Amino acid sequence: MTPLLEVRDLTVSFGPATVVDGVSFSIAAGEKFALVGESGSGKSITALSILRLVDAATTTGQVVFEGEDLTAASERVMRGVRGARVGMIFQEPMTALNPLYTVGNQIAEMLELHEAMRPNAARARAVELLARTGIPDAARRVDAYPHQLSGGQRQRAMIAMALACKPRLLVCDEPTTALDVTVQAQILALLDELQAEMGMALLFITHDLNLVRRFTHRVGVMERGRLVECGPTAEVFGAPQHAYTRRLLASRPERLVQPLADDAPVLLQAQAVDVDFSIRRGAWRKEAFHAVRGAALELKRGQTLGIVGESGSGKTTLGMALLALQPLAGGEVRLDGQRIDNADSAALRAMRRRMQVVFQDPFASLSPRMTIGQIVGEGLALHAPQLSAPEREQRVLAALDEVGLSERHGVAAVLQRYPHEFSGGQRQRIAIARVLVLEPELVVLDEPTSALDVSVQQQVLALLAELQRRRGLAYVFISHDLAVIRAMAHQVLVMRGGEIVERGDAQAVFDAPAHAYTRELLAAAG
Repeated sequence: MTPLLEVRDLTVSFGPATVVDGVSFSIAAGEKFALVGESGSGKSITALSILRLVDAATTTGQVVFEGEDLTAASERVMRGVRGARVGMIFQEPMTALNPLYTVGNQIAEMLELHEAMRPNAARARAVELLARTGIPDAARRVDAYPHQLSGGQRQRAMIAMALACKPRLLVCDEPTTALDVTVQAQILALLDELQAEMGMALLFITHDLNLVRRFTHRVGVMERGRLVECGPTAEVFGAPQHAYTRRLLASRPERLVQPLADDAPVLLQAQAVDVDFSIRRGAWRKEAFHAVRGAALELKRGQTLGIVGESGSGKTTLGMALLALQPLAGGEVRLDGQRIDNADSAALRAMRRRMQVVFQDPFASLSPRMTIGQIVGEGLALHAPQLSAPEREQRVLAALDEVGLSERHGVAAVLQRYPHEFSGGQRQRIAIARVLVLEPELVVLDEPTSALDVSVQQQVLALLAELQRRRGLAYVFISHDLAVIRAMAHQVLVMRGGEIVERGDAQAVFDAPAHAYTRELLAAAG
């Protein structure tokens, strides 16, 4: 068959740095092809280069689509290719969608531009596309702004926009990274169905090897800008030829749980925890939304409690309530027997040092205007004002060294650098160092590895396990990645609709789930 897309010896450079080096592959009509590799391997730049969306870069080689060399095409021709003949789904829909326009307007814009539709016809078609991609009540949701949709609904809106003009090729750049397992499964099933219906080809850019294994026909493996292995997915995964491919496949989370002492004391207790939010209905009326209902848990020193569930299940809200970062509508939370939820400001401030949080996205949670020294030392300045500046700096350096970010580990002048100068995995280590410097007893980890590729994820998990062993830390580990929870947790809670539907020993729950919803989660995770 004549390939639909053929990339020939593609090289992309930014100044002296070559980020894509002589990459060649082809995709046939109706085929699902994946490019995998770690962050920084060049896979997203390769995808963006197909549509010439990379600014300030020097590009050589050829990108031939339906017999036409896009690298030599005029910008006018490319405007007709982008969106109409080649669609693209970006990794983060909240960033890719314009927050000032409704999703219906953004879909209609594509149809008016490429299909010359009248506004009313484009709006009607936008409603059809939203309904086709599984968004309920599409006639009403067409007027919603991106922030009014859930993560899964925003991704569906992105798919509707990308498919508006029935492209021949759909490029999917990490389309399910931030979604929980059941929504991931729904999105993949939707793409599978739409591909069969429209006969289009799919190019997947992802670090999710499980997705690639289940969903694609062929796969290319990228390392440091080079395509090191390419072939049918079953063959590459079954008998990888390149050492890097073997290392990637071996990077699945391994169980890192240390046995817990029988006499380990209880550190955290929560009883009958309720959390409500007020939602506006119309101009004057408000309703209470029950985010968490009747949650109870117990956490011992040195123990990891995993909390799993879909987006909107209440797991992050519960985690914030345990830290008194979210007021309770009912119930109580105790740290070492002392009430947290109704503590006065002085008592709560004293307890803050003992309980810390690591957030999902370190780039969002680290101030871009502060140096690493200021970020990690900020908590010490607040909770340990008696320390002199040199003492504080020594504590900061020791915490960074403990997470592998010091001159001893090849990281020079770390205190003077800024977050954007580090990789995603390094930024997460900085976020962990910011917590460790205060020597807490309890750490809430809210999706700390969801944005990391598999090998970096494994490194961060190993670091967290080692820190727990060395310091006796108690973790509340919130995640939609069941493999990560299986690797890290002693006990697990399964949440749905704000309620805990199953709890118990992590291995026992994963091996023999009692609740139908837990079985559904495990089936979706593959």
